[in-house]
Amino acid sequence: MNRRSFLKDSSIIAGGLSLSAIPNSEYKRQLNQPNSRAFVTVDQQKVSFYSEKINSSIKVVHIADTHLFMDDKRGEPFKEYSNRMAKAYNETTHFKNQTKTNPNECFENTLALAKEKKADLIALAGDIFSFPSELAIEWVLFKLNELAIPYVFVAGNHDWHYEGMKGSLESLRDTWIKRRLLPLYQGNNPLMYAYDIKGVRFLAIDNSTYEINEKQLAFFNDQAKTGLPLVLMIHIPMYAPGKNISFGCGNPKWGASSDRNYTLERRPKWPEQGHTQTTFDFYNLVFNTPNLLGIFTGHIHKNSIEITNGIPQIVADDNASGGYLEIDFLPFKKD
Repeated sequence: MNRRSFLKDSSIIAGGLSLSAIPNSEYKRQLNQPNSRAFVTVDQQKVSFYSEKINSSIKVVHIADTHLFMDDKRGEPFKEYSNRMAKAYNETTHFKNQTKTNPNECFENTLALAKEKKADLIALAGDIFSFPSELAIEWVLFKLNELAIPYVFVAGNHDWHYEGMKGSLESLRDTWIKRRLLPLYQGNNPLMYAYDIKGVRFLAIDNSTYEINEKQLAFFNDQAKTGLPLVLMIHIPMYAPGKNISFGCGNPKWGASSDRNYTLERRPKWPEQGHTQTTFDFYNLVFNTPNLLGIFTGHIHKNSIEITNGIPQIVADDNASGGYLEIDFLPFKKD
């Protein structure tokens, strides 16, 4: 696996223009809000949001796609379902220096960075696990509790998935969240919850099946009405024109005809009819919420930024190869 530096090899999409990423470049957007201005700047793994609605600085370390695979005897009855993903990320190549590494080392190094930077919050945006291994989940919980920095967790499509196990994606998600992942939610609703810090509300919404249900839509709608500055954390990126099907939530091309991996992943094929109307309604609401500062996600194992209707979506490189985002939310002050 050969991952890439955000600035050296990725590109940034802003206002429909593709801009080659270069060191120390600054990308700004102004929200279409009366009496409120906000800007976002990106420099390698460092993202800074400036807004008149932010009163105090907040530092977040964002982690996605670590793909931890450690397991023990408790996992032996499930090997027929975990075998492929247990081998997928045993050794990786660090995105910065191209040295050999592994998911455990990368996760620990990123937590150490969060401690060094005195992060206010750790955002775990899905696929922290390659499958719902009890040992791996216990190890992560131990590391997070040892670190003692607040965290939020939202599931990715691998966290709860045993490949080839019978059942719908929704039923399998429900089963393995309840049986394995539940402690990571710290008493919150696994499919949707809010975390407030210094006047900014972080929303963790599970779209790991690529879909949104009616309760999640109503939850986001209620949050949008609060007028608080919001940050949305999901695993599957929202649809953006010109991007591939992995930007799948709200993608009009998502469905059975575009599903290339269902045989490999041994899961039900995406539905013939594509997304539900609820998922499309969620997509439209998200990109018409003026108090939404931005969206942070993972899944595609590559840094990316898209701006839709003035709202940036920033995707982190995979933590399995050392990727992360260091995000600062800062009060905007006129020069």
